[in-house]
Amino acid sequence: MQARIYRPSKTAMQSGPAGKAKSWILEYEPQAPKLPDNLMGWAGSGDMLQQVTLKFETADEAVAYAKRHNLDYTVQAEPKKSFRPKNYSDNFKFDKLEFGRF
Repeated sequence: MQARIYRPSKTAMQSGPAGKAKSWILEYEPQAPKLPDNLMGWAGSGDMLQQVTLKFETADEAVAYAKRHNLDYTVQAEPKKSFRPKNYSDNFKFDKLEFGRF
């Protein structure tokens, strides 16, 4: 079985470093494609491992779990953190670019 280990990016509703972005996720790769149901039109699959999501504190714990259960795994790099401090006074700078004005 193929598994993917990654750290999710924080949602738009999170303003600080807390939340689900601290944990590492192990998800199984889909073994069967999703097919539309004839009656309802919903997408479904017989692959039940698509519903399994395991959370770990560190990437090493997730890798150890994958090795212990003989899983082929790939570890995705952490998303880059781009942080640019902003000040309230930056809104009133003289050399600030204004869109729509020439």
